[in-house]
Amino acid sequence: MYYVKNQRDGKEIHDPKINLAIEYYLLNEVKLDEPILLFYINNNSIIIGRNQNTYEEVNTSYVEENEVDVVRRFSGGGAVYHDMGVLCFCFITEDDGDSFRDFKKFTSPVIDALHQMGVEGAELKGRNDLVIDGKKFSGNAMYAKNGRMTAHGTLMFDSQIEAVVKALKPKKHKLESKGIKSIRSRVTNIKPFLDDSYQFMNAKDFRDQLLLNIYETDSKEKIKEYVLTDKDWEKIEAFAKQYTSNWDWNYGKSPEFDMERSERLSVGTVEVKMNVRKGNIEDIRIYGDFFGLGEIEDVENKFKGIPYTRNAIKETFDNIDKNKYFGNIDTEELVDLFY
Repeated sequence: MYYVKNQRDGKEIHDPKINLAIEYYLLNEVKLDEPILLFYINNNSIIIGRNQNTYEEVNTSYVEENEVDVVRRFSGGGAVYHDMGVLCFCFITEDDGDSFRDFKKFTSPVIDALHQMGVEGAELKGRNDLVIDGKKFSGNAMYAKNGRMTAHGTLMFDSQIEAVVKALKPKKHKLESKGIKSIRSRVTNIKPFLDDSYQFMNAKDFRDQLLLNIYETDSKEKIKEYVLTDKDWEKIEAFAKQYTSNWDWNYGKSPEFDMERSERLSVGTVEVKMNVRKGNIEDIRIYGDFFGLGEIEDVENKFKGIPYTRNAIKETFDNIDKNKYFGNIDTEELVDLFY
């Protein structure tokens, strides 16, 4: 497995717009004979899922006042807060057809590495969360394209949890479904659980030790690396300009809709907004933290122009590969939400 440093001219990058562009570039254009591992640490930022409505996930007043970057990634899942106490990891590999949504496969190396550092309670729980004693310290997501896939996640090492609480706007049903009163009560940092010999660490020290444990070596010099070239950087910057640094991509134009519904279904939260004119669906947007393989715009386009009736909606879903776009879900769940 190759390790890629997010460095240019020897300087580590903490701009989330560039770091996410690096990840996407590696996925699409750097095909090596082994998988790729990328770590990065971002400045204060909120990274939202591919299918989420930015305005519904972010406390925009707090974000603007505190100069928090908001960047949309290409994978599904929910919004996460990053700061210099959060380590992001990313595995990039060929899509073998069986690994997408298999979070255990890609989080096991991280969990095993944490166990070696004394965090015995670290485990995968639910769909895609890593927890210690029931408290979440890592959210994970996946994205696949053209036979390749990335599995990535965050590790809250020593994050400012109060900022997490203020920057994100959790939906009421998400709080109720977990039987909790606040984000604060259900998240934790890793550092307090490390053995005493690791308590001196900051997030970068933690990353370096995690690397040694994952690669089962005692020296970083023994780790195989792929070094980004000037040509690579040109393409990374072009991608950032088109997507991760682009307001339209990160926020998007958010028109008003006649009908809005949001429910927590078996695959996660799904939210639909529609404009209905003369009995037909004129425009539609689908948001959520579900994990889909395809572009959700393909689904939206199938619904534009059809009659707003239960039968028409069910028939449309019957002709869509729902598992591809939403995950393992029953048609009736979606029909009940849409109609």
